[in-house]
Amino acid sequence: MNTALKGKHFITTQDWSIQELKTIFELAKQLKLDFARGKFSRQHAGKSLGMIFFDPSTRTRTSFESAMTQLGGHSIYFAPETMQISHGEGARDTAKVLSGYLQGIAVRFCKFGQGNRYLEELRAASAVPIVNMQCDVYHPAQILADYFTIMEHFGENTRGLKLGVSWTYAPNYMRPLSVPQSLILMMPRFGIDVTLAHPPEFQLMPEVIEQAERNARESGTVFSVTNQMEHAFEDADVVIPKSWGPLMHTLDAKQGLALIDKYPDWICDEKRMELTKKNSLYMHPLPADRGKEVTPGVIDGPHSVVYQEAENRLHVQKALLSLIL
Repeated sequence: MNTALKGKHFITTQDWSIQELKTIFELAKQLKLDFARGKFSRQHAGKSLGMIFFDPSTRTRTSFESAMTQLGGHSIYFAPETMQISHGEGARDTAKVLSGYLQGIAVRFCKFGQGNRYLEELRAASAVPIVNMQCDVYHPAQILADYFTIMEHFGENTRGLKLGVSWTYAPNYMRPLSVPQSLILMMPRFGIDVTLAHPPEFQLMPEVIEQAERNARESGTVFSVTNQMEHAFEDADVVIPKSWGPLMHTLDAKQGLALIDKYPDWICDEKRMELTKKNSLYMHPLPADRGKEVTPGVIDGPHSVVYQEAENRLHVQKALLSLIL
């Protein structure tokens, strides 16, 4: 383990070594046991985490706020419209001012082409760690919880497992690319073979695909991309079917929604789950669009671990904040 992590930013898991990530998981295991016993640390007493939400949240806000409370610290919720950001204050000044008051700054900003850039601007100017609560490119805290959940079911040696990451149909708005991109980046580093499936118009960012391919080569795993949904499910140990927008194809909302509506048959159902291994896991970061992304029989069925996965956000984030603040 590498425990010298105080002050380290958390914008993407790519910035963290395998040993550093394993330190989070080792601590998360202990903190989850403590949570079950009603035992809470006070190590962050007197410390504050500022949380800026450009986008709405249920799980992310609740889990980060609860994590700070259970560590004895305090969290401050910011909406940009209540800050001088709404009057044009830039990331540099925001970072310099807030890092004079706080021990960490966490941000959720998913607008395509803006979110990650804003986080990097904060990182460049901040005197305290910047934590990515989801941007347009990465959702690293979610992927920590995903891997921690997989590890709880299959053990710490995850080499040789197959993960299917598939696009699914979900109407009404174009969801970010950050979840599938973070999955394909981190999972191969832990020995997991990954198959990414999506319709032709729903490619991920080319630079992320290239990095995922490098990660797979360096770790001796298999990363493949297909336009057939079934390929992600065949003999899979874990499947994470999740919708995202055709943002590499078009940024026009009307065109994007029309493309999404071309593929209503891309749904995670019982028939596709039958292609997976007997003891496979169905996972989803939630909220899932029931009846469109996934059938009730799957999300409420024996393969589903979505609520365990959601709870694990608390434990891995508590471990993260314990180490870096």
